[in-house]
This record gives sequence, C-alpha cells and structure tokens, in this order.
Amino acid sequence: MVRFRFHAIVIGVVTLSMFTSGLRAADDVLLWPQFRGATGQGVGIAKGLPANWSENENIVWRTELPGAGTSSPIIVGSNIILTCYTGYNVPGAGRGSQDDLKLHLLCIERDTGKVQWTVDIAPKLPEQDRIRDDHGYASSTPACDGERLYCFFGKTGVIAFDLKGKELWRAVVGDRLHGWGSGNSPVVHNDLVYSNASVESDSLVALDKKSGREKWRARGIRESWNSPIFVKNPEGKIELVIAVFGKILGFDPHSGEQLWSCATDIGWYMVPSLVAADGVVYAIGGRTGGALAVRTGGSGDVTRSHRVWTGKKGSNVSSPILHEGHLYWMHEGLGIAFCAEAKTGRVVYEERIPGADQVYASPVLADGKLFYVSRTGRGIVIEAKPEFSLLSTNRLGQRTTFNASPAVAGNRLFIRSDKHLYCIGAK
Repeated sequence: MVRFRFHAIVIGVVTLSMFTSGLRAADDVLLWPQFRGATGQGVGIAKGLPANWSENENIVWRTELPGAGTSSPIIVGSNIILTCYTGYNVPGAGRGSQDDLKLHLLCIERDTGKVQWTVDIAPKLPEQDRIRDDHGYASSTPACDGERLYCFFGKTGVIAFDLKGKELWRAVVGDRLHGWGSGNSPVVHNDLVYSNASVESDSLVALDKKSGREKWRARGIRESWNSPIFVKNPEGKIELVIAVFGKILGFDPHSGEQLWSCATDIGWYMVPSLVAADGVVYAIGGRTGGALAVRTGGSGDVTRSHRVWTGKKGSNVSSPILHEGHLYWMHEGLGIAFCAEAKTGRVVYEERIPGADQVYASPVLADGKLFYVSRTGRGIVIEAKPEFSLLSTNRLGQRTTFNASPAVAGNRLFIRSDKHLYCIGAK
C-alpha cells in the first residue's frame, strides 16, 4: 500500500478536514481516543459486531502495516491512528542495526483502510538492545483530545502532533531502559497529559498538553506498566489512580499530591490497567496472581480502612473488564477466562478456552460481548454475563503476533498484528 507523507500539502488538507468535521461533537469524533477507549476501561458503544470471523469471513478490509508494534489503534472521527517501528529487532526480519531503527505514526482511513499519512520519528539512541517477547519499540497507544495527538516512545519521550502529523513539542520524561520495554500509554485529563515513566525514571509525569512543559512529577513509581485512570471518589472529586509494585496509589491529578496508598498483597510488578465504578477501584496483576478492590477518597495508608477485598486469581498482562457488577479477565498464560463478583471478589466462573494460547491483549466489551485476542490470532468471543457462554473462537493471521488490544467503533472491530490492521464487520 502506498505511503503518504505528512508534508504533502494536499493530503494534509484532506486529512485535517476529516478530523475536524463535527469536532465539537466530541462523542462523534473521539470514538476510541486512547488505550482502552474513552474511559480507559475497554468498554465501547459499538453495535452489530460479528461473533465470527476469519481471514476470509467478515473482513471489511486488511491493511499491511509498514512495521511491527504492540500499540493499539485509536479511532478519531473518520481515521485510525497507530504507531509502529522498523529497521531493528522486527519479528521475522532479523536483528539489524540500531542505526536503522525508525518509529512511525500512521493515519489510516477508517472506512477503507487507506493510509492517509505517515510520520517518521528518529529514536533517541541507544535503545534497548533486546526486548523480550518481541514487544518492540512501539508499545504505547497514542491518545487524542480532539486537537492534538500524544505519543509516548520511552526514552525518546512524549511527543505531541497536530492532526496532520506535524510535531508540536517533545518532552523527555527519563532515559532508562528495560528488558521488557516501555508499554504504558499516555492519558489526557483537562489541560494535562500524563505519562507513566516507571521504566524511564520511576516517575509519573504530568505535562501541559499545549506546550509539553512539565507541571509535576511524582517519584517512586516502581515496576509499573499500566496506564493511569481517573476515578470520581465518593465526595465527587477526581482522583488519578495507578498500580505499582505492592501498592495502588491515588493522586490529585492537578497538583500531583499523593492522597492515599493501599497494599495489594501482590508480590510482583503490575501490568494490567485498573478499572473502577462507584468510587471503587479494582486491580488484578502480578506473575504470582492476585486481585483486590479499594475505595477511593481516603488519606494516607488506607489498606485497613478502604480495602474491600483481596483474591488470589489474576492476570499478569491482560487488563480486566468491569460490567454490571462483575469483573472479567483472561489469564495471560493459561488461556483461562475468569468472572468474579465485583462486590466480594468471589470467582463465579473459571473456564479454560481450548486453543486460547497466550493472551497479552486486553479485552473489549461491546454489544453484550467480550472480545479477547490471543497472541497467535485467536479471537475469543464470550457473552458478557456471569454464566459462562463461549460464543466463538476465530483465527486471524499466520506466522505473526497479536499483542495489541482491539478497538471498536460503529459496527466495526479493529484488531492489529505485527503485520496488519484488520477491520472486522458483518457482511
């Protein structure tokens, strides 16, 4: 597929008009504006999504990508935005040289799969020599506020672009590297964009979204690969909440003041992102497994006063879904689907899915269905109710890896592999 560069004037004008038409109607434009959608919790309003698909069934279009990546697509108006990388440690392409490593930001037309423009970004070298499980150098999902795109590329920094792909500012949030790579995604709230720079500097960093100027930095963010979420506490105030090694932390999103902490009793790093409802935050994580619920609105160490329950079952990678009083998730290595009562943590079902393989992608809830994607391209569709009902298992791709979480909009499901972006819809 032909690649259109961002500096082409005609293409830029067309792309801008696509983004800005109806921009004031935020619900219509910011359909899936960040990792795990508008709320950051993996819930979409899409309807009419098919439960069955394959390489030859219910594929609206399939676009070959210029490079690999584990970031998820976001959907803004008529376009899809995603990142990838080329030139070094690309799965199936040999190791190569770091001097050839390039990062890329793509804009793809949602209806047709046609690439509108591509921005090439030079990384800050040296990068991590090797990254386990082929996670690569484009693992963070972009975010959009309707005016700008915000991308995070680890030590290269947080980079803001306008909606035509022009770079506006760049902020370095740390310079450390890690064998797992950097995988959390930026999130936007009011006038700030937030970056979990646990790998790069053991920090949570808030940047002015117009200028990139650092507004505050919270230290002590250790072994944390999840993206923050924003939760309304019982008093109606918004808290930023994030999981780190051994703790769930609550912050004032404006000042960066740490409000509270709660012990997780999970003795490992934290990768899955949190979910929340009615002022209660739910977490799963740790290679050793575990889960907990904690009420927001506390002060200091709230382990005894605000921790609602703890559990032994969890997932080390994939994030959960919260729906109608129940938590749903998939174990990353065993292919076991879980459902638990949100109020008590009691496991309602624990079902092994034949052929599920490893599941790193976080699920999506839409149209009354839970959509899981395994690393080998298995699409697993389960009815979103506490009585286990497996609707289908599907298959995409050969000799490629699916680590990215799906996105939904309208009546379409978008799934990304190391080689392709698929648009799935009923025909």
